[in-house]
Amino acid sequence: MGIARRDLLRWGAGAGGAAAVGSLFGVPSAARASGTSTTPGGLATDSWMGRLDGNLSLLDLTVPGTHDSCCQNPWYGTEWSHTQNWGLPQQLQEGVRFLDIRCNGLEGAPDELGIYHADAYQHLRLQDVLDQCRSFLQAHPGETVLMRLKNEHAGGQALDDTEFQRRVNHYLDDLGYRALFHLYGWPTLGAARGKVVLIADFANPWGLIGWSSGQNDWFDTQDVWQISGLDPLGEKGRDIVAQFDKAFLNPTYPRMFVNFLSYAGGYWPKTSSQTLMDRAVYPYLNARTGQRARFGIVPMDFPDFHVNVLQMLIDKNFV
Repeated sequence: MGIARRDLLRWGAGAGGAAAVGSLFGVPSAARASGTSTTPGGLATDSWMGRLDGNLSLLDLTVPGTHDSCCQNPWYGTEWSHTQNWGLPQQLQEGVRFLDIRCNGLEGAPDELGIYHADAYQHLRLQDVLDQCRSFLQAHPGETVLMRLKNEHAGGQALDDTEFQRRVNHYLDDLGYRALFHLYGWPTLGAARGKVVLIADFANPWGLIGWSSGQNDWFDTQDVWQISGLDPLGEKGRDIVAQFDKAFLNPTYPRMFVNFLSYAGGYWPKTSSQTLMDRAVYPYLNARTGQRARFGIVPMDFPDFHVNVLQMLIDKNFV
């Protein structure tokens, strides 16, 4: 069963709560010595895409990603909305190439977008995210970043479709970010290098790549985040495995597979993430070491606790 909110607040208070978290999950690898990481296959995580043939379609890749990519600080919300320990620069350095970016209007800034988890402001603006991506891509021109940009439609800063579109255009044209983006259709890796591939999770008339949390012309997505019954994490694990299998068995499928390794459903994110990795994800990937696979986009919580899975996904592109 999940952890009750009242218990989480009690356990999280003071040194005892911190000790309990540390003993359960160990020291985050964000504390590792600085420098470029390498995968078990010998690939530098900051530049792994640069080793791939530029003629490959993005649809032919396995792309590790993060879920609610900017929810790094539990003070900006609660532990229930805390999904990452690494900031975006370190995520990119460690090999993450899909970012889940969710926006509402920014209070006091009539043209800007802020990064939110529901109605909880994450103390980042969209331009901060874009500047971090641009800085990384300028230093690593062989890479690309796939970005889901979502209208979060939440809280007092919620925006209607027309206003959200206006603000996106403000970023593209008035603030000069249009050249950073690939906007239309799935490109080859060569065409996407040095750019952010924009995936629109907001209503628009522009013909952008359109996100789906189920299926549409662009995507086939597993994003089950709430399940009733006696063993919801067991069922979520089976959903993850089924999506991995579907992607592996359909290498020419004309949509991008997405397989969320995250789960909410009343569980503390760290607990659900660890359970799913231990029961389903790591055993599945480890049993298939040495087998190339096109798994599509695979977003996760807390990759710093699951560096082995993150790096196994990168290596899937090369074996």
